[in-house]
Amino acid sequence: MPKFVQLLFPERIWTIPNDKDCVYLTFDDGPNPEVTPWVLEELKKHCAKATFFCIGKNVGKRPEIFQQILSEGHSVGNHTFDHLNGWKTKTSEYIENVEKAESRMVNNSEFEILNSELFRPPYGRLASKQAKLLKKKGYKIIMWSIISFDYDAKLSKEKCLQNVLKNLKPGSIVVFHDSLKAEKNLRYALPKTLEFIAKKGWKCSSIQNSEF
Repeated sequence: MPKFVQLLFPERIWTIPNDKDCVYLTFDDGPNPEVTPWVLEELKKHCAKATFFCIGKNVGKRPEIFQQILSEGHSVGNHTFDHLNGWKTKTSEYIENVEKAESRMVNNSEFEILNSELFRPPYGRLASKQAKLLKKKGYKIIMWSIISFDYDAKLSKEKCLQNVLKNLKPGSIVVFHDSLKAEKNLRYALPKTLEFIAKKGWKCSSIQNSEF
């Protein structure tokens, strides 16, 4: 993500600088029955923790996978109920959709959701008024420093991997997608990314409020 964009929206979280050599892998658009369990298995192989920005509608369809994400010690965040584009949605409708997703997440969890106030706007598109209202409600708006573009069918899987590795450093927030659209590139790039992180001696952490 270009620095000038980050500077335009300093109240949004783009990186998490730290002295622990941590990187932050995040997964948008799940839970998905074909992809999310595989992602969880890959993370487990490397003792890695991540943050899943879930679509409320998908949580309702696959509550057992949502439970699995939580039971394995990962963080979850809100990605709206219907994957709304904030630039094309009235503010009142957008906030209502976020709250609907929050309710679905809480109602489908047997575990305390410690980080349900984490929020990522679909497409990264969020109007300033929407952002201001979400922050008033206590949400932390989590953006990213690296996007893999795993969802782009025209992108080769090697290019997807290099999008991540050439920019990865401690404090990076990386976007992957646990979705069918991203599956081909993700199944190639995620294991190699985890191996790269392990060789560097870095740690994959979930996003926690204590970092802000």
